[in-house]
Amino acid sequence: MNVKLIAAITAICLLPGAAFAQAGAKPTDPQIAHIAYTAGQLDIEAAKQALAITKNKDVKAFADDMVRDHAAVNKQALDLVKKLGVTPQDNDTSKALTKAAADKRAELAKLSGAAFDKAYVANEVTYHKTVNGALETLLIPSASNGELKSLLQTGLKIFQGHEQHAEHVASELK
Repeated sequence: MNVKLIAAITAICLLPGAAFAQAGAKPTDPQIAHIAYTAGQLDIEAAKQALAITKNKDVKAFADDMVRDHAAVNKQALDLVKKLGVTPQDNDTSKALTKAAADKRAELAKLSGAAFDKAYVANEVTYHKTVNGALETLLIPSASNGELKSLLQTGLKIFQGHEQHAEHVASELK
């Protein structure tokens, strides 16, 4: 996969405003499926970390929503690839996402209380903005299969709600 794409996606967890679209590479449907599934799974892992650490009821409610919604979309994605006989293709992008998320979870694990809550929710705002931008500008337009494209569009609507929810929670934590 294109080195620029890898760098752009790695930036998801590291830099606000980074976008997949800057890379210019067009991923295949099996790569898109793996990238989308990985991004959802990583947000589930981050939410589970938050549920284990936070004592804040609003952060807990947000994290519960992340687990529920991302698990539901990922289940739909797995059902779709099975139906289509497509094998999601691990790729440098999904590997870079996984590494960046592991680094962020390690950073968050050193925090507690309000510091953890603020850092977790701020990361969720950035993560959703970036993933939503990638869905809009690269993943959805690059998807060849209509059912995959439709699932990504549905996911985008859900994840835009997550972004708004994260921004609301962030504003309440100040």
